[in-house]
Amino acid sequence: MTIESSVDQRVSLAVSTVIFALRPHPTTGALTVWLPLVRRIREPHEGSWALPGGPLEPHEDLAASAQHTLDRTTGLTPRYLEQLYSFGAIDRAPTVDRDGRVVSIVYWALVRPDEVARAVAKAEQATAEQDSENVQWFVADEVPVLAFDHNEILAYALQRLRAKITYSPIAFAFCNDEFTLAELREVHEAVLCKQIDPANFRRQVLATHQVAPTGAFVQGTSHRPPALYRLTSDLQESS
Repeated sequence: MTIESSVDQRVSLAVSTVIFALRPHPTTGALTVWLPLVRRIREPHEGSWALPGGPLEPHEDLAASAQHTLDRTTGLTPRYLEQLYSFGAIDRAPTVDRDGRVVSIVYWALVRPDEVARAVAKAEQATAEQDSENVQWFVADEVPVLAFDHNEILAYALQRLRAKITYSPIAFAFCNDEFTLAELREVHEAVLCKQIDPANFRRQVLATHQVAPTGAFVQGTSHRPPALYRLTSDLQESS
């Protein structure tokens, strides 16, 4: 979408989406943050990797545009989708006529483990079929130089994720409906890139009253089976 500003400057609006998921690191095997990127097929930055997104269509609102990007890129509808920030540096992205500017509204989405395999399979299938979108998943802290200011956007998203996980229930967006406290701790460790004391973590989580035992336990374990928990409130509202 392009609008005329009060100083007769053409301003184009775009929507980009940072999609985070947790997967094992290809080298260490430790759980870590990943995201899908899309290879650009036209100038500027043809051949470079970029965050999924595109121009804001006149018939779509912002959230619908972000959701459309999610569907096109991963085929998923994550429980957690939030507007992250707006990026509007004057020279961040050239417009077609070179006389305007592009303001990008960035959303972020967090993908649950039961959805990750499906998302990755979709990307691999698209690449195998030489799909024009050419989606590939990357370790978030190890991405190459991206198109436009997308490295800056990704760095901001990672900083926001790592800050927010320390004071909000956002970590539950990476969990299935039922989870163990060890799985929840692993989410925090993956996002924060550090080990967390299990006993202290358990005590702190239970003290928040954000989780409740389901009464069920993990099946098929050789010793005492871990208890399963659930979130006690709506994730999006709590965040």
